[in-house]
Amino acid sequence: MSEARTPAQIEADIIRRRDQLAETLDEIGVRMHPKTIIGDAKARVASTVDHTAGRAIVAVNRLVTDVKDGFRHEDGAPRPERIVPVALVAVGLVGLIVLSARRKR
Repeated sequence: MSEARTPAQIEADIIRRRDQLAETLDEIGVRMHPKTIIGDAKARVASTVDHTAGRAIVAVNRLVTDVKDGFRHEDGAPRPERIVPVALVAVGLVGLIVLSARRKR
């Protein structure tokens, strides 16, 4: 059989539980406050953007490295047979842009 509790023990129990309930209600109030909800949403969006941007940067770096590797031999020497045609096309495009800009004036 369990021992009977004294009125002082019961009162102490009630006070302890009331304090716990007040603490729980305060925590719920903080979590449900609009500023807290907005702050949490902003943090999730920022995290998603950072993650997506990081993945994009890695993909771009990989692409740039692949393109660079296409213009070099395995020993690191440049490959003129690939560089010269690309350079000529780039110079031609710049020339067309300059001519087009001059004609508009």
